[in-house]
Amino acid sequence: MENFSQQPYYQQQPVNPPKNWLVESILVTIFCCLPFGIAGIVFASQVNSKFAAGDYAGAEQASKEAAKWTKVAFIIGIVQAILSILWVMFWGGMAFLGIRHDM
Repeated sequence: MENFSQQPYYQQQPVNPPKNWLVESILVTIFCCLPFGIAGIVFASQVNSKFAAGDYAGAEQASKEAAKWTKVAFIIGIVQAILSILWVMFWGGMAFLGIRHDM
């Protein structure tokens, strides 16, 4: 009597690699926040190579890390831009009040 319950289990591998976030991380590095954008580029560059090597879990993890660092850099860049605008408005207002007071 044969035992068919010990047949090998084959897991279907994904056809498409996960999103690599490379374009987004490069743009964030140029326009927003350099250090965190570079971390995003490093992880984004690992996605396709890990997927091609058969490390699907590693490719998915690298994609998640690239997304995280890209989003962190974008948020820091937005906060930095807002604070810069407020800084200029504050000192511009102070200069305006100083000129107005001297008249």
